[in-house]
Amino acid sequence: MLTMADPIEHAARLWPDRVGIVSGPVRRSFAEFAGRCRQLGGALEAAGIARGDRVAILADNSDVYLEVYAGVPATGRVVVPLNTRHAEPELRYALEDSGTRLLLTDRPPSALDGVVERVIRIPDAYETFVGGGREVAGLGEGIAESDLAGLFYTGGTTGASKGVMLSHRNLVSNAYHWMTCMPHAASDVMLVMAPLFHAAGSNGVLANLWTGGRQVALPRFDPGEALDWIAAEGCTATLGVPTMLAAIAEEQLARPRKTETLRWVAHGGSPIASEVVRRVHQAMPSAELVEVYGATELSPLATVLRYEETALDTDRIRSCGQPLPGVDVRILSPEGQPVTTGEVGEVTVRAPTVMLGYWNKPEQTDAVLRDGRYWTGDLGRLDADGFLTLVDRSKDMIVSGGENVYSTEVEEVLYRHPAVLEAAVFGVPDATWGEAVWAAVHLRADETTDAETLIAFCRESLGGYKVPKGIDFHAELLPKSGPGKFLKRQLRDPYWEGKERGIH
Repeated sequence: MLTMADPIEHAARLWPDRVGIVSGPVRRSFAEFAGRCRQLGGALEAAGIARGDRVAILADNSDVYLEVYAGVPATGRVVVPLNTRHAEPELRYALEDSGTRLLLTDRPPSALDGVVERVIRIPDAYETFVGGGREVAGLGEGIAESDLAGLFYTGGTTGASKGVMLSHRNLVSNAYHWMTCMPHAASDVMLVMAPLFHAAGSNGVLANLWTGGRQVALPRFDPGEALDWIAAEGCTATLGVPTMLAAIAEEQLARPRKTETLRWVAHGGSPIASEVVRRVHQAMPSAELVEVYGATELSPLATVLRYEETALDTDRIRSCGQPLPGVDVRILSPEGQPVTTGEVGEVTVRAPTVMLGYWNKPEQTDAVLRDGRYWTGDLGRLDADGFLTLVDRSKDMIVSGGENVYSTEVEEVLYRHPAVLEAAVFGVPDATWGEAVWAAVHLRADETTDAETLIAFCRESLGGYKVPKGIDFHAELLPKSGPGKFLKRQLRDPYWEGKERGIH
């Protein structure tokens, strides 16, 4: 039986003096990291925060975040990572819904202070809090792998946030699945640039602790800073969402840094256009490009596609890979029946990484957990070799004149235009066809084009019913959720205001 405590103690025993955590000027050995996790447990105990109580963190990535993320569950409490991009009402909802007793935050005082029993501010008050606690005798004592380790509140792109309950078994299994596909070594240096409040951001945390690799925490994503840290620390790997990779590629191509140490760069969270893959490979040719697919409810991984750069200009580039060992991915009809190879249906997953359920939401849990499988809400197909290709979110599919239009297919074409940096496609009401295809676009710096030109460009590659009927140009980057997914609902809602239905 393994819990979140095991990788912490393992690293401290095998490599006590090795630097495992870097955050700005802070450099901590594995022994120091484990000791601080034990001190955190003692401080929580002294503060009356019992086992099973929820401890929330609202902060940027840092060494403190890493020890809270790992140390709170390792001492029997439940960590609640809060999305730093959420508005105050959304944060209040998560705190109240979870019954959080203690909030750790690097944010200034606000109305949130009155929602919980106690607020401790990072770094100063937190250092005093941890320093005043005695170390617990050992991490992981009395904890079962089935115990709740974390509550991860979803981004809310399709409705109200839900607290995804992930157990120790869920998170430990995910780390093992990941390491079977992407071996980690003690020589690895992982740039943690995805926000740790998202399950994908913490994907490599346990794997790096288990294998003795160093982790470099980037407080807030900035492409220039990310490249500077890669060069300074000799980073060998990183993971982000496609919008992060696109920004890094643009920065590297404009102002190159030393990135030859990178051996892989992974991305997930949303589909990636092949042109973005091409530019990332051009910017960082030493790195293997890896696509991962999953969901918070899956802790978070389901499939992986390695050597993505070799699939450019082939059909395989549209795939998000094969299931990880230990993960069973099947495409099912709405009635739960298997579809034929290559046919589109809903992606479902059975694995030890499938969540326990949604916190205090039995009806929503029952809607997505059926017969031990998690129904993702994604539409996709499996080929004869088991490679999964996603075609759309079921909620984002556009139905125009009875024809299904997958927004990702249209976005893929828009990304091929040299002027387009970001593109999001969605459906708007149409009196004749029910829905019409519409696009929101943000152009590259110093590039210009117009809607007529982009629509004509799409017409060269798409059937008429798939071609956007209109394009909105955004001077700023398109709105995104905390994990970096486009907020299509925000782009789409103004068009559907006053209509009877907002989807299809």
